[in-house]
Amino acid sequence: MPTFNPDRSLLNPKFEGYKFAPLEYDEVTAHYALEHKLSQTNVSGRAPLSFQEVQSRVLHNHLAVCSQSRRAVYVDAELRVIGIDIDEATLKPTFRVLYELPRPIQSAEAETLQREYPSAAFVDATSLLVADGYGTLYAFRLGDTGSTELLAGYELAIPSAYESSRSSVPFRLHQAVSPDGQSIVAVLSSKHYPKNAPEPSQKSHKPPPVKFDIWGVQIALPIVTSPDAQTLQIVWHRRGDDVPLYTTYDASRQAFLFVGSSSYLPINVEPTPSYEPSPDEIAPIPRKDENLDGTPAPSTDLPKPPPYSWTQTSDSVTLAIPLPSDTPTDRIKVAFSPRTLTVLVEGAPTQPSADVPVVVPRYTLKPLWDGIQPGTSVWTFDRAAERAYGVLTLHLDKAHEGTRWPQVFAEGAGEEEVPETLDPSELYDIREALEKYTAALRDGSDASGLGLGKGVPSLGQGERDDDVDLSVGKSTCVTWVGVGGAHPSWLGKDGHGDDSPIQLLSTPFPGSAGTFKPSLVAKNGLDGVVYTLQEGSSLEDAPQWKHTATYSALAFVLASKRDTRFVHHVSWKAVFAFESGTQDLGGNVYIYRGAGSKEIWAKQTVLKVGGGSAGALLGVGLMKAQGKVVVLCLCEGELVVLHDVL
Repeated sequence: MPTFNPDRSLLNPKFEGYKFAPLEYDEVTAHYALEHKLSQTNVSGRAPLSFQEVQSRVLHNHLAVCSQSRRAVYVDAELRVIGIDIDEATLKPTFRVLYELPRPIQSAEAETLQREYPSAAFVDATSLLVADGYGTLYAFRLGDTGSTELLAGYELAIPSAYESSRSSVPFRLHQAVSPDGQSIVAVLSSKHYPKNAPEPSQKSHKPPPVKFDIWGVQIALPIVTSPDAQTLQIVWHRRGDDVPLYTTYDASRQAFLFVGSSSYLPINVEPTPSYEPSPDEIAPIPRKDENLDGTPAPSTDLPKPPPYSWTQTSDSVTLAIPLPSDTPTDRIKVAFSPRTLTVLVEGAPTQPSADVPVVVPRYTLKPLWDGIQPGTSVWTFDRAAERAYGVLTLHLDKAHEGTRWPQVFAEGAGEEEVPETLDPSELYDIREALEKYTAALRDGSDASGLGLGKGVPSLGQGERDDDVDLSVGKSTCVTWVGVGGAHPSWLGKDGHGDDSPIQLLSTPFPGSAGTFKPSLVAKNGLDGVVYTLQEGSSLEDAPQWKHTATYSALAFVLASKRDTRFVHHVSWKAVFAFESGTQDLGGNVYIYRGAGSKEIWAKQTVLKVGGGSAGALLGVGLMKAQGKVVVLCLCEGELVVLHDVL
């Protein structure tokens, strides 16, 4: 089930860059000091944190925004739940203490577990759930003014079937919805503590690999008040390699969407294994005049060579087709399409002979195993005049970066299946040809004959760093779970659906669910492509992600932001990249506005929201007031309100 396919008509290869468009700072920002301040300190256990745990804490959003009202909450350093109400007319916030959570008394065993940051989620404008980070979930009823009513407290009791060595663990609250008005379904995540886990090595300081549990728990309505903590009802469970980066609920399909660095699967379902080549499959690359095999034994019965050889990387597939070196270039016809490949050589022999033992393959609209990007796929022909044969090299850019192809052509295409092997001598020829080709692009000449010029857009002229540009974004997978835990019918029998990863650049603003459709911004070359989830007409309607807009060169400009904490977008209008900020530097938000597919320039704005006396930025959210977008930026010591920035 292909999920994310870019629309070429919405891409803008002529885009030049972003122009700075300043805003009057005092007219679009307002700072409000916090009486009840936050803290980033929450390391409590004696066990070391894994990389995934550290990363999830850095990216944790301490601000919860209600999508149905102008209300938000956070939990301060003393476990007080602080409510924020934004005035419709003045956009000024009003702060009030909703409730002071009890601080649990930690036993010696509990102290070995790292607690989570407190987290909150609105069910609606008057119903709020808060997790204290120690392992207790609280349900509140909110009023317009006055005190807040605590309805009940809950604990997560883990049954033995989930193979956990702990009966209860700290957890984080991601989302809470009431799908039918009869109950609340909340999504929690926690670190998995396996039974019989091996003791960490004394010689290694590296933490052991970790897994994370995703819990779907149900609270019946109306909530039964009780002074004692109640046990949460677990309705479904999944497990993955990381904490989800983005979670939302699709009411039209009655399913939760999770975006994370891995798929989230039931514990009895193994993830799709990734291909790892064996040592015998890894062939060294010979240098010029180098013979890795020694003198070959003479043979009179040589096997028939395959029609082509091929290899692949995470984002490309390279085919090598031998051609007689005297083949004129104008007789080679190559055409790329998103799903097919055409290769025709006029006058090529159709049968092998003593003079020409090679039969050139003829491919006419042959279906490929997966999609490619025809606009960036190229071909070259190295004649190798001193030899009898040259090499026609096809460089196919994968449409789904990170997907490993088991073969070049689709099953049933009627072509011989060729294993992914490449003769070392052919690989040497291909490498030399590509080195000459890329060198020509770097020095300004055009060795391709395709009119590509220097090969680098003006935006990146003299500033391109492939190591940095390729690392921007995060490789993520999309997982769907029915609200009751069942696999939606359109996922297939195994429940995997499409496991193809995407390079994620941005997620929607927290609090925007009631205003904008769910969407993701994925890396496509140097661009950021906006994929918007289309509403389903029925529960059986498979998700459709439509390419609705493009932030040209977004991946390029984000690559230079090394202190970025949050990256969120407002549909097609703008992308906000927030720096975390420290006492002395940083704390900016970079706003990149959307532009049409024919415009060569877009606007960029920079505003100061954190750092200095405000402290580090710990949370962001979006709400609508006066018919316009208002962005809340929660820092350690201040709340910053951005308005009229779009």
